[in-house]
Amino acid sequence: MADPPQILVIDDDAELCELLAELLGQEGYAVESARDAISGLARAQEGPFTLVVLDVMLPGLNGFEVLTRLRRSSRVAVLMLTARGEDVDRIVGLEMGADDYLPKPFNPRELVARVRALHRRASHAVAAVAAGPGAAEAQSVLTVDDLEVFPAARRVRVRGEEVRLTTAEYDLIEVLVRQAGAVVSREDLARRVLGRRLAAYDRGIDMHVSNLRRKLGPGPSGGERIKTVRNAGYILAREGA
Repeated sequence: MADPPQILVIDDDAELCELLAELLGQEGYAVESARDAISGLARAQEGPFTLVVLDVMLPGLNGFEVLTRLRRSSRVAVLMLTARGEDVDRIVGLEMGADDYLPKPFNPRELVARVRALHRRASHAVAAVAAGPGAAEAQSVLTVDDLEVFPAARRVRVRGEEVRLTTAEYDLIEVLVRQAGAVVSREDLARRVLGRRLAAYDRGIDMHVSNLRRKLGPGPSGGERIKTVRNAGYILAREGA
């Protein structure tokens, strides 16, 4: 029997950690908790986790600093827990590399649904890493101008140089590449990338697009690679199209 997927919860709220361990355990996950930022960061860096649930409000180092340090060496999927009404926390978290966020207090079923959706995507990333870098060369490649996407290895290159992306960022660029030259709505992207419906005032997709623009850079001729189509969505542009 395969080992259960492992999730790390970094939160100083002991009751919440126990609740999440119970709820996620019922879903077949193995849950480990860390009550402070330093020990949580150490476990996230060394442990075989496919998902980290990270609270913003931690004693000592806050969740943003934990995420910044974690992203220097790991692409593990991260779901951030933010204070309700603090939009800036959500924006900053996504800018720093979080894959998704959930405001506190939250419906436990909503958290389980977010974890389930994020884990499905993250498990593909873990399998791609296990396959090794050679997997990128041993399969077909999706190409748009100087951008190359290797689905089996979940890797992306621009002008031959590899670009490090988070789980959500990779899923987003693969969707856009497969539909290059066509507009993809924000609602469709939320469903296919975040695994959920787009909520009112939800800027998750917009922030992931912003991060992709920064990481991928402009197109070969210097124009915008991912274009915004007002009141419609986003489009990955093709040179000369």
